[in-house]
Amino acid sequence: MSVVIVDSPLGPLRLAASADALISIDWKWVQQREAVSVNHPVLQQAASQLRDYFSGQLTQFSVPLALRGTAFQQRVWRALCRQPFGTATTYGDLAKTIGHPKAARAIGGAVGSNPIPIIIPCHRVLRAGAELGGFTGGLTRKKILLSLEGIHWS
Repeated sequence: MSVVIVDSPLGPLRLAASADALISIDWKWVQQREAVSVNHPVLQQAASQLRDYFSGQLTQFSVPLALRGTAFQQRVWRALCRQPFGTATTYGDLAKTIGHPKAARAIGGAVGSNPIPIIIPCHRVLRAGAELGGFTGGLTRKKILLSLEGIHWS
C-alpha cells in the first residue's frame, strides 16, 4: 500500500492506494511514520483530481477505485458514484435505486462506512426533507462539500 497526504479545504487528507487503484481517503488518520509515495501514479491522479474538484474545475472523478466492503456496501457505493455533481438524494431514494426500498437504515450504515469519501460522494445523501443527517467526517465538512456543489439543505 502506498500513501500520500494532501492538503484540502477540509484539512489534511490521507490517500492510500494499491498498485493500481485508490483504496481510501481518510481525514481521521493519526499522523504516523509511514512512507509517503509522492510518485505513485494513482495517488498523483487522485490528488490532482481532488485539487481540481475543490477549485471548482472538476465535477466527476475518474481515478480507479478498489472498493473493499460487502456486496451490499459496494452496490450502495457504486450507486453513490452515479449521483450527479450538484444533486442530492435521500437514504430512502438510494434504497429504492439499488432495489431495496425498505433498507434505508442499512443504506445509512453502508454510506457511513464509505472508505473513499468525496470521490464516492456520500456527502450527497440527505435525510428526507433535505435535512443534513449525519456524516462521518462531521457536519462542518459535509456543509463545505454541499456548498461547493451548490446543494441546499434545510
